Amino acid sequence: MTIELLEKQLDSFESARREEALARLLGEVEAGRITLPAPSRWVNLHAHTFFSYNAYGYSPTKYAWLARKSGLVVAGVVDFDVLDALEEFLEAGRRVGLKTCVSLESRVYVPEFFTRVINSPGEPGIAYHMGAGFTRPSSHPFLKEMREAAARRTREMVDRVNAFLHPVELDYCADVEPLTPRGNATERHLCEAYQLRAAQVYAEPVQRQAFWQGKLGDAPPEGAKLQNLIRAKTMKKGGVGYVQPGKGSFPLMADMNRFVLDCGAIPTLTWLDGTSEGEQSLEELFEVSIINGAAALNIIPDRNYTPGVEDQKVRNLYQVVEMAEKHHLPVIVGTEMNAPGNKFVDSFDTKELSPLLPVFLKGAHILYAHSVLQRQSGLGYLSPWAKENFSSAATKNDFFEELGRQLNTTQEEQIAALPLSISPSAIIAKIK
Repeated sequence: MTIELLEKQLDSFESARREEALARLLGEVEAGRITLPAPSRWVNLHAHTFFSYNAYGYSPTKYAWLARKSGLVVAGVVDFDVLDALEEFLEAGRRVGLKTCVSLESRVYVPEFFTRVINSPGEPGIAYHMGAGFTRPSSHPFLKEMREAAARRTREMVDRVNAFLHPVELDYCADVEPLTPRGNATERHLCEAYQLRAAQVYAEPVQRQAFWQGKLGDAPPEGAKLQNLIRAKTMKKGGVGYVQPGKGSFPLMADMNRFVLDCGAIPTLTWLDGTSEGEQSLEELFEVSIINGAAALNIIPDRNYTPGVEDQKVRNLYQVVEMAEKHHLPVIVGTEMNAPGNKFVDSFDTKELSPLLPVFLKGAHILYAHSVLQRQSGLGYLSPWAKENFSSAATKNDFFEELGRQLNTTQEEQIAALPLSISPSAIIAKIK
């Protein structure tokens, strides 16, 4: 089987086939037929997998393989409302020699901003929010409720959109669930399913074009543009499938943060681009988030600049990084790959991003070191051990950054089952 076919097999919905493909690819590496590069200085800690939605169909194993093959120094996955990728991604990273971390994203309600849009467009008080650095599967009731609530919202949306797009209607079990390995369907899965269903109902392209023109007011070429239009016209604000969220639609930020802490992970504020009313209240947003438990910041760099253009979004990016540095919040960055055309990794060599790369690398190494220490010994970034051993956030960040830089995947077991009495310097000494 060719390398191309083996890499394609990494995206199989059958875990055994993914494992088989990775083993054979690693055999090719050992035989010298594939050369894996030395790690670069670039990172992507925000790639979605097919357990929520990846536009290229990447499984956790596929992303780990490609990240290692691309020379990323640290790589991380972030899925919506689930931690289904966790064990597979961490194990694949270990096998290919990739520093890894796992995070989770959802939406929360922030009562202090109930009249202001934060980073969920058109939805005052609602914020995309994260937990970063999960290390174990969880049966926490909060996670179970997140998954069930997301499934309810998606099914209810299908019912509303079906009525509008008749006769192009979806059977959720037959048309939607097969698009995702464990049934965690998102709006983007629905868009793909409606496009596929339309091709069944209207076999002739001219008929399909007329259908979409009549329903959506336009009929772009099939693929990303059409799917984005379906989403915009039927599922986002103003569309028939959309229901305006409010208090009670999503959990409180503080409640999600408690769940994240219970799991040994890091509650993480997320940033869009600084153009909303809520994000323009930068100091207040950080103050509220930190009081509610946030201890890191996530940024999607691609949303925050246009190459070669000096504009307000770039200035906002630098301001939010400066604010994170002021509060000693590690900055976690990456591209999502949740829409066709998304990059595999940000262009950190651009004029806009290159000055910020040291901050981004520091955040990546901190999150990796946290993930290893928490998984191996329970001594993570926000653990009781960390609170006892660091007099300031700055010294804690310095330790976790140094550990993350020096540690590699072959050394991770050297810091297993460490005693609570161990000093930070002794941990560094164990891997030198």
